Amino acid sequence: MSNIPAEFDEIRPYSPEELPQVFEELIADPNFQKIIHYIFPSAPFEVIANKMRQCKTSFEFQKAFSYNLIKDIEQKCSKGVTINCKVLGDDKQQKFTFISNHRDIILDSGFLSVLLLDEGRNTVEIAIGDNLLIYPWIKKLVRINKSFIVQRALTMRQMLESSARLSRYMHYAIQEKHENIWIAQREGRAKDSNDRTQDSILKMMTMGGEGNIIDRLVGLHIVPLAISYEYDPCDYLKAKEFQLKRDIPDYKKTTADDLLNMQTGLMGYKGFVHFQTDECLDTKLMQLDIKQPKQELFTQISALIDKGIHKNYKIYPNNYIAYDLLKKENRFSDKYTKEEEAGFKKYLKGQLDKIDLEQKDETFLMEKMLIMYANPLINYLAATKEK
Repeated sequence: MSNIPAEFDEIRPYSPEELPQVFEELIADPNFQKIIHYIFPSAPFEVIANKMRQCKTSFEFQKAFSYNLIKDIEQKCSKGVTINCKVLGDDKQQKFTFISNHRDIILDSGFLSVLLLDEGRNTVEIAIGDNLLIYPWIKKLVRINKSFIVQRALTMRQMLESSARLSRYMHYAIQEKHENIWIAQREGRAKDSNDRTQDSILKMMTMGGEGNIIDRLVGLHIVPLAISYEYDPCDYLKAKEFQLKRDIPDYKKTTADDLLNMQTGLMGYKGFVHFQTDECLDTKLMQLDIKQPKQELFTQISALIDKGIHKNYKIYPNNYIAYDLLKKENRFSDKYTKEEEAGFKKYLKGQLDKIDLEQKDETFLMEKMLIMYANPLINYLAATKEK
């Protein structure tokens, strides 16, 4: 690990040699101590500290702490989290770049790492925006947990330099470190669950590596990954944000808003959660016409990833109910029971009641929540060409 190029020092996960000092810095941080006491109320802090000191690598830390923590969240806040990645084949040593839709700030990548570990595969290195690294202890903790940093608030020139370095790091992580990678298909979560890959993400990924655009993407071994939550604990927060953006032209989320979203996503009820991979895109990418204009090529590649995600959604009764309520139809009434419909309506009413706004537009807010649950089905139907 000591021979990692110095240009990545600011953004990469910590190397084993750096961990002892970072552990001591965290252990001495009063805010980190508070969080540990909240998570492990019955364990003396010194016991946790000593267990941290025994971890020699990020992977050991994940197995000692992160794995059990995510499993605990799964048990308390869901009906079960599953994965189907059979199309990836039996070679557990093959490394991939998982590009997925984005529902939860922490758990999308957290659940994925735990699921891959249970499948006998390695965990993922995680692309995370620095806007979420609100406190020093959070930044340290995510880098211990195999995250690499996506820098956001930069000038145009800095952004180009930063994107090129990020791309070089991703190629380095796959080719030299032999790590899996997880990255969201777009910057931030799709508030309306209409999941679309941003061309800018793909353009960034082709700034590193060697050869033409296709060669560079093939070098990352891209796998579209569909993440399906039966319930999104942040649905009411997203709906509230829609109204605030509608009513206040220059509305911007605060640090407190980001923290609330993280906390709600972590500890809120999710129902069933399913991860489904499509096949690796290497073969399909190599069949594309490299001579066509670059922008058209990126549009085609984004569409390939989108289809790979959309056709692999797990569709729950909630999605069918939301579609019928939104369209005022009974098109999918055979896909759910009257009890399920009543239960989902009661759930939505409860979420709506949590929204605290002075000029609360309940019709608008309810429609936004219905759209969030209907969009995965709408995209699934388009991707699978069901009429």
